[in-house]
Amino acid sequence: MLFSEDVSTLPADLGYRGPTACNAAGITYRQLDYWARTGLVEPTVRSATGSGTQRLYGFRDILLLKVIKRLLDAGVSLQQIRTAVAHLRARGTDDLTRVTLMSDGASVYECTSNDEVIDLLQGGQGVFGIAIGGVWREIEGSLAELPSERTAEEADATADANDELAARRQARMSG
Repeated sequence: MLFSEDVSTLPADLGYRGPTACNAAGITYRQLDYWARTGLVEPTVRSATGSGTQRLYGFRDILLLKVIKRLLDAGVSLQQIRTAVAHLRARGTDDLTRVTLMSDGASVYECTSNDEVIDLLQGGQGVFGIAIGGVWREIEGSLAELPSERTAEEADATADANDELAARRQARMSG
């Protein structure tokens, strides 16, 4: 099954720390850090704002990390991967589950229908394909077992509401 629309969405404010993103995508922290610093995959939930702050990667960020990892494993150059990622960003990410990336090891091709995949294979260009819908479900399964966190604003609001010490401080200041 190359193309599927049967995938669920996760909350946009749900983020995963670097080590969790690495675990789910199958990459090293060094790769993650390099790709973030060079702009290949930057965290969309929360970026690092200095020493001691944690990047939070969203589901789609981790999906992209996993796709990049698979392309690297297949021998595609990082330069070609950067071009493919730029193309995917330019086209939008609303229907990524309907995309299959095909490659001959040198170039990356985007296919959005079974006919395009067949045409590419008949032309002798495609050697392997990555069905993003399949990677989507795989990442969903991996992340279900890994720790996540909400953005700082939501976490602060929840902590303030449930923190007895914070409630005491507030009462002392106001009264």
